[in-house]
Amino acid sequence: MKVLVIGSGAREHALAWAAARSASVDLVYVAPGNAGTRQEPKVQNVAVGAEDVPALVDFARQYEVDLTIAGPEGPLLMGVVDAFNAAGLRCFGPSRGAAELEGSKAFCKDFLVRHCIPTAEYRVFTDPDAARDYIRERGAPIVVKVDGLAAGKGVTVAMSLDEALQAVQSALVDKVFGAAGERVVVEEYLQGEEASFMVLADGEKALPLASSQDHKARDDGERGPNTGGMGAYSPAALVSASRQRRIMKEIIGPTIAGMAKDGRRYVGFLYAGLMITADGSAKVLEFNVRLGDPEAQPVLMRLKSDLIQLCDAALAGRLDRCVADWDERACLAVVMASGGYPGTFSKGHVITGLPAVEQASCKVFHAGTAFDEQGNIINTGGRVLSVCALGETVALAQVPAYELVRSIHWDDVYYRSDIGYRAVERERRRGLHREMNQDDAQR
Repeated sequence: MKVLVIGSGAREHALAWAAARSASVDLVYVAPGNAGTRQEPKVQNVAVGAEDVPALVDFARQYEVDLTIAGPEGPLLMGVVDAFNAAGLRCFGPSRGAAELEGSKAFCKDFLVRHCIPTAEYRVFTDPDAARDYIRERGAPIVVKVDGLAAGKGVTVAMSLDEALQAVQSALVDKVFGAAGERVVVEEYLQGEEASFMVLADGEKALPLASSQDHKARDDGERGPNTGGMGAYSPAALVSASRQRRIMKEIIGPTIAGMAKDGRRYVGFLYAGLMITADGSAKVLEFNVRLGDPEAQPVLMRLKSDLIQLCDAALAGRLDRCVADWDERACLAVVMASGGYPGTFSKGHVITGLPAVEQASCKVFHAGTAFDEQGNIINTGGRVLSVCALGETVALAQVPAYELVRSIHWDDVYYRSDIGYRAVERERRRGLHREMNQDDAQR
């Protein structure tokens, strides 16, 4: 069969790579793809933009594509699934109406409250003065989010009143985010630890994927501005088997049921960004209507099941008959970015040190890359590469991942040096605990 993956990021590279591994797949097209997808076996880039919905439909019809997977949120919110379905073509992802879960934070928050799904307290504002008054009344820390899509840059976790007030100024007065910032959501600051929880949904049921945790802050130690994600690892010990069952019961199940009740039946990948609080409960920070990036990269590296079979099952409404099989090893992904990201950065620098032959336990997924006229791979975006490695533990995956990162270079390259630090510390504590128990037993 032929598969089309829509998008050009590292998530789409990982989706194309996973799809190409399916025994039922002969060829994977990626629209438009990047330098990495261009080099993958059984994968071919096509010069169609990810948000050119009519051209995508025409391509899929002309080249007899059997299944299309929409990677990023943009085409989903433009109704790419609706357009494919209207043309009699299969496309895996939520409809335009269902994609509003990510497209509007105000819609999402209202949905959560209406269906009694745990989340932070919030208010929605279009008037900057009213927003400022509310922020002064509530005090800091507090969170300010622009309502629409802002490429991961529209969330301010304000630790001071001045920072929160500036976020309101940027969105509602200075119009830094354009139409995406015409409304802001001001919400309660939740304390705890974040986790990423992703599932496949078929409209009625959901199949959980492997747990993961990402690092959104640009700099080591969770400092600096928010980004689309600077690295991730899977599995996340924070999401134990019992906690996964609780999340499925209290958050995912009610979400799928609530969307169906509201006439927005949800089929596709669903990402829940969760805050795990001190008492062990989970609250929804956000929903994404696709796989997270960079979380998708380590999760798909660990997936042993056939991705295409799982997507087929979801489209056929038979996820209840499916299980997902996972590599027991951990996987860690380090994002290599252009210096200055998420602000301004320079492009066109030649990337050197990319492995000529990749090992089975390591993989470099491309995002903002392209070939120049001389055949060199250059950086073209803020997030450029996701360097992944498998290991028996997160600590043991961290070592080869950073060894590979340090061998790759371009002018003004930037990356965090502490991806996975929480998991590594947990593993260290568990190891010490085991040693103490062994010593006690020997005594």
